[in-house]
Amino acid sequence: MEETESVGFNKRRAEGLDKSDGPKKVLPLKDRKLNTANTICYLQGMRLSLNVDITSDGVIMGTGMDTQDTSPSVLLFFDKRRFIFNAGEGLQRFCTEHKIKLSKIDHIFLSRVCSETVGGIPGLLLTLAGMGEEGMSVSMNGLDPLVNVWGPSDFKYFVDAMRSFIPAAMVHTHSFGPSPGSDGISIPNPMMFTDPIVLIDDEVVKISAILLRSNASEASQLNNENCPLLNARELDLEERRNQFSEPLLRRSPNNEFDLAVKPGDISVIYVCELPEILGKFDPKKAVAFGLRPGSKYRELQLGNSVKSDRQNIMVHPSDVVGPSIPGPIVLVVDCQTSSHLQELLSSQSLSNYYGDVSGTPPGISKTVNCIIHLSPASVTDTNDYQKWMTRFTKAQHIMAGLEKKNIEVPILKASARIAARLNYLCPKFFPAPGFWSIPHLNGSAPGALSEAPASKLCESVSAENLLKFHLRPYSQLGLDRSGVPSTISPSEIIDELLSEIPEIEAAAQQITCFWHGDKQAKEDLIPMLNNNLTIEEPWLNLSTLPSCLEDISREDMEIVLLGTGSAQPSKYRNVSSIFINLFSKGSLLLDCGEGTLGQLKRRFGVGGADDAVRGLRCIWISHIHADHHTGLARILALRRDLLKGVSHEPLLVIGPRQLKRFLNAYQILEDLDMQFLDCRHTTEASLEAFDSNNDTSPSESQTSTENGTNAIGHMNQDHKSTLFAREIPMQSHWKRPDSPVNNSMVSSILRNLKKVLTEAGLEALISFPVVHCPQAFGVVLKAADRINAVGKVVPGWKIVYSGDSRPCPELIKASHGATVLIHEASFHATFEDALVDEAIARNHSTTKEAIEVGDAAGAYRIILTHFSQRYPKIPVFDETHMHKTCIAFDLMSVNLADLHILPRVLPYLKILFQNEMIVDESDGIVNVASAAN
Repeated sequence: MEETESVGFNKRRAEGLDKSDGPKKVLPLKDRKLNTANTICYLQGMRLSLNVDITSDGVIMGTGMDTQDTSPSVLLFFDKRRFIFNAGEGLQRFCTEHKIKLSKIDHIFLSRVCSETVGGIPGLLLTLAGMGEEGMSVSMNGLDPLVNVWGPSDFKYFVDAMRSFIPAAMVHTHSFGPSPGSDGISIPNPMMFTDPIVLIDDEVVKISAILLRSNASEASQLNNENCPLLNARELDLEERRNQFSEPLLRRSPNNEFDLAVKPGDISVIYVCELPEILGKFDPKKAVAFGLRPGSKYRELQLGNSVKSDRQNIMVHPSDVVGPSIPGPIVLVVDCQTSSHLQELLSSQSLSNYYGDVSGTPPGISKTVNCIIHLSPASVTDTNDYQKWMTRFTKAQHIMAGLEKKNIEVPILKASARIAARLNYLCPKFFPAPGFWSIPHLNGSAPGALSEAPASKLCESVSAENLLKFHLRPYSQLGLDRSGVPSTISPSEIIDELLSEIPEIEAAAQQITCFWHGDKQAKEDLIPMLNNNLTIEEPWLNLSTLPSCLEDISREDMEIVLLGTGSAQPSKYRNVSSIFINLFSKGSLLLDCGEGTLGQLKRRFGVGGADDAVRGLRCIWISHIHADHHTGLARILALRRDLLKGVSHEPLLVIGPRQLKRFLNAYQILEDLDMQFLDCRHTTEASLEAFDSNNDTSPSESQTSTENGTNAIGHMNQDHKSTLFAREIPMQSHWKRPDSPVNNSMVSSILRNLKKVLTEAGLEALISFPVVHCPQAFGVVLKAADRINAVGKVVPGWKIVYSGDSRPCPELIKASHGATVLIHEASFHATFEDALVDEAIARNHSTTKEAIEVGDAAGAYRIILTHFSQRYPKIPVFDETHMHKTCIAFDLMSVNLADLHILPRVLPYLKILFQNEMIVDESDGIVNVASAAN
C-alpha cells in the first residue's frame, strides 16, 4: 500500500456527523401482569451471583468471584420479570456465557455507587440500545423503558459522567435518598435517613431501600453549626469535592437541619417482599354457611364479607378461606465499613423483620427467608455483625462477599477452556495464569476493621456461582445447587483436546523446538492428519533480526493482549486493552475497556495484578468509544487504594478531550488520583512546540498561541491534514476552535510525562490522528537506546498501536520501521468481500488492509487485534500473506525476545481451531456495534 493511495472511509463518521448509529426508536414498556400464585421466582447470582426462584428465584451471579475485581451481582428472577442488583464490569460477558438474556432485564439496583458496582452499566446500556428491534429499549421522549437503573442519590454523578460519551436519551435512571447538592432530595430530619423508601410495589414484588451512611456519629456532632448551602452546579470540580469532603448538617429555610452526605458514602439494603398467597377457598364450607355459588364466592376470595343467602348471618372470608401463605422476603445487604455497621446496628427500619423481638403486634412482624450479604469479610466476621445476623431467626444467610475459596474456580469457563488449550500448544505466548494470591482484603483495605475474625455465631453458607434460592412455589422454598457449574481441571481440558485433535501433541512438540534451537525444525513440514494438507512454514525467508533486538533481554518488554474483541465483551474475547510490561521499570496500558482489571488478574493472578496496577506509569486511551475506556475508573480506583499511605504521584492519563469531561464528572463521586493530558498535546507537532518553547516566557507563549503557531496542542490554522487521501482536509477537531489552553499547566504535565517516560526507559510517547471518529488517535512508543555488553549502542525498539482506524497516511508514517505494529482488524475480507463496505462505513480495517499497512511501513512484526464478535474464537486467515503477522488472543503475551518466532506459531493455531466455524455469537452484534460507536 502506497502512502498516496486513496483508501475509502466514511468522512461523516470521522467528523462525528454520521447519525446512522444513533439510538433506535424506543419501544413502550410491555404490560406484564402475572398470577402471583402461579409464578416461578428465584434468586441467582452472577460472577458472584445469587438466584431466587417464584416460580421465582434468586440467583447468585458470580461476576468477580474468581478475580476479586468487582462486586457480585444478584438476579431476582420471575416468570416474566428480571431484577439485577449491582452491575459491575463483566456483567455482559457473564450473561453471554450463561445464556442470561439481557433483553429480559427490567430493573437494575445499585447497593452503592462506585467503580465496583457500576462499571458494567455503560456497556450494558449501549448493548440494550442496539437491541431495539428485539423488544429492548431505553427511555426516550418520556416513554417508559424496559430497563430502569436505580441507585442512591450520588448515582446522578455517575449518570452525569456517562453523558460525556452516551447520549442522554439512552440513560433512564432513578435516584433516591439525600443529596449532596441543592437539586436533590433533602431530608429535613437526620433521623429519617434510614426510613425505607419504596421503589417498586406491584402485584409481583415490593422492593424498598434502606440507606446506610458512613460516619453518622461525626455528622451528628455538627448539628449546631449553621453551614451555608451551596449550589453544586456553580462550583468547579475541586470546590465541589472540598465542599462534600465530610458529612454536614445544614440549615434549611425553615430552620430545620438538612442532611448532606459525601458522594460514594451511601450503602443500601434492599428489601424484596413477595405478596402473600391467599388461602384456598372451600366451597363446601360456603354451602354450609348458606351461600349459593355465584358472585359472593368471588367477593369472599377478594377478602370481603357477604350475607348468607339462606341464614341470617354474615359470612367472613376467614370462615370459608384457608390461611394465607406469607410472601417470602429477601434482603440484599451491603455494609462496607465499620461506620456503615454502626448505622446498621442502630437502624430501626428493620425492627419488624427481626425474629427475636417479643411483643410485636400480630400482622406487623415479618419473617425473612433469605439474606444475601454483599458485605466484606472484614465486616461480616465481627462479633457485632454476627450478632446482628442471629436476629433473623429463620433466615438462610448467604455470604456473597469475595472469598478466597472462589478465586481458583474460573467464572468464564469458555474462555478458560480456550486459554488452557492455547497454553498447551504454546506456553511461551500463552502462559498459564499466575498464582491466584489473595488481595489486600485482610488488613489495609479502606474501612477495614481491626478486630480479629470472631467465631461464627450464626450459621451461613458461602455463595457459589449460579447458586439459587427458590422463593416460589412455596413447596420448593430453599437453596438449590443444581445450577452451580461443575469444576474442570486443566488436565481434563487437555485430555479432551488430545482426544479431539490427536495431532496437536506433535504440533506442541514442534513449537517447543523453536525455543531450543532445533535447526531441523526450521526445515520441517507439518502434515495435517485430518485433511492431508501440508503447512509450509512461512519464516524460511525471513530477514535477519532488526538491530533493536540484538542481545535483547527477556526483562526488557512484553506485550500482553488483555482484550482483543470489539464493540462488546463476548465469551471468548474481552474488549480492547493492551498491557505493556516493562518489568522493573513499570508498565503502561494502551486502552482500557470494561473488564481490563479482571483480565489482568486472570493473566497475573490476584496479587500479581495488584503489583501491575501499582507499577503503572501511564494509561493512554485512543478515543471515546466505550469499548476502549470504561474499565479506566476501576483501574484508577484500585491504584488509589493500593497506594494509600504511600508517597506517590497521580497517574498520568492521556486521552481525547471528551474523556477529560467524563473523568472530571466522575471524580465528584470518587477520587481517581490521576492527572489528565489531552492526546493533542502529545502529537509530534505539539511536542516539538513544547521543546522549542520550553524556555519561553508565558507572555511570549501566549502570543504564539494567539498567532496560531507553535502552541502546545494546537495546529496552525492553515494546516491541511492528510488524514483524508488526495489532500482532502479532515474537518475534525484539528479545524474546530478549541477552548483556551492553560499553557503553564500543560507544560507542567508534559514535563511530568517526560520524567515518567525516562524512568520507564522510554524515549517518546507520540500520539497521531487516525480516521475513525472525531479525536481518534494511534500511538507510538519508542524505547531509549541502550548499550550492550561490548559497549555498542543499540537503538531502542518501537511499538505502534493503531487504535481504531481505517488505513491512512498518518498511520503508515507513524509505523515506519516499527518493531511491532498492533493493528485493528475488525473485519475479515479475504473470503467475505461484502464486509469491506461495512469496514469503510464504520471506519475500521480489514485483516488484509492491516497487513498492507504494516508492509507499506516496513514493520518487523504485525499483531492483528480488535476482531468483530462475529468471529467468536478465531477469524478466517490465509497465511500466504502473513509471513510476519500473528492473530491476537486474549491474555496472549509476546516478549520482545520471542518476536522472531511469532509468525511461526500461526499455522499451528489453524490446527487447534480446525473444527471451528465462523458464526455470529450474537444476532445483535451489528446493532450493538452501532450503538457503541
